[in-house]
Amino acid sequence: MAVEDYLDSHVAVAVAATAAIFSPRARKVLRRGAVYGVTGVLMASDAISAAARNAKAGMATDGTSAVTSDRPPAGAEDTGTPQPILS
Repeated sequence: MAVEDYLDSHVAVAVAATAAIFSPRARKVLRRGAVYGVTGVLMASDAISAAARNAKAGMATDGTSAVTSDRPPAGAEDTGTPQPILS
């Protein structure tokens, strides 16, 4: 093969793949990279699902108020004067 043949992209990819297949160090690096890649994807999906759950819970409580009635809480004195509603 001539030098020009090695510069062809198809040949370069084939040479790199062959080197990776037969090199234990390259296989170890590729395997480790695959493990880290899958771990990153799983962690990202967990973070996205947690954010979606928190957003859903936040939307569910936005329209409601903490005060559900105009009556004073049980055990509170009724002084006859209206008390402010705290929310």
